[in-house]
Amino acid sequence: MFASCADPNSLEGLSWLLCYLTSGSHIAFYWSFVTVLVLLAVTAPAALAFGFAGAVAARSPLWPLSVAGRTYTAMVRGVPDIVFFLFFVIALDQGIEWVVHQVRCPDWTEPVRQGLEFRVCPAAKVPPGNAPQIWHQIYGFALAVATFAIVFGAFVSNVLTGAMNAVPKAQLETAESYGMSHGQVFRRILVPQMWIYALPGLSNLWMILIKATPLLFLLGVQDIVYWARELGGTKTSLYAYPHPDWRLYYFLALLVFYLGMTRISEIVLGRLTRRLSFGQATAGGEAQRKAAT
Repeated sequence: MFASCADPNSLEGLSWLLCYLTSGSHIAFYWSFVTVLVLLAVTAPAALAFGFAGAVAARSPLWPLSVAGRTYTAMVRGVPDIVFFLFFVIALDQGIEWVVHQVRCPDWTEPVRQGLEFRVCPAAKVPPGNAPQIWHQIYGFALAVATFAIVFGAFVSNVLTGAMNAVPKAQLETAESYGMSHGQVFRRILVPQMWIYALPGLSNLWMILIKATPLLFLLGVQDIVYWARELGGTKTSLYAYPHPDWRLYYFLALLVFYLGMTRISEIVLGRLTRRLSFGQATAGGEAQRKAAT
């Protein structure tokens, strides 16, 4: 990164360490932390949207929607995460290419499935084979986000369903007696009231999502676990910066990062819980009323 780092063999002490920590590989390592944060920022609202849709569908009086919502929740929650992650990404990738193949290459005569191989026409490759590497990385990251959102959305759906059932029915019946329609009761009474009951479960899912981000490594995304293993491993004189096995130190850095994320999350979620508990007939709301008096 610096001009003085052009010849690593001539460096010693702090100069060597400074150049080592600012090498191209380490810059990619630092950017991988941003990748994890972006994954969390995108996946959390996406999973919440999937979960809300699943919970509403499960409570629907329409039988097909109810079955679809319950099936989605039960199927995803019943499959081990690592199996779903490894299977779904491949299935989604091949499904996208198969659809593009049908659109762009209708005259293709060779079978797409040839034994264990999946072959589509070159024009159906997503992204195209000649696309810059950045587009392949973005595509892989998008598949990872979709997988995380669908998996955690099923757990969110279960939490929101329980929270909706926890809202006192007397409130819903009172709203209906005042002439509110079913949709108005849902939007104005049920949804605003359910969050205080859903927040403990959603908080746990957020913590689990933070701990699940190393699964990016299994999906082919060069995340912080990938770079910690690569950079910390033993490097011989064949490399520009040879060093012994330093994986312990790199993974200790990841430990500090995840513990810091957990602590920040606890503070934010605690404040959100106090805010949502205000005026509610819950233990938290009662504690706030007693403290105010």
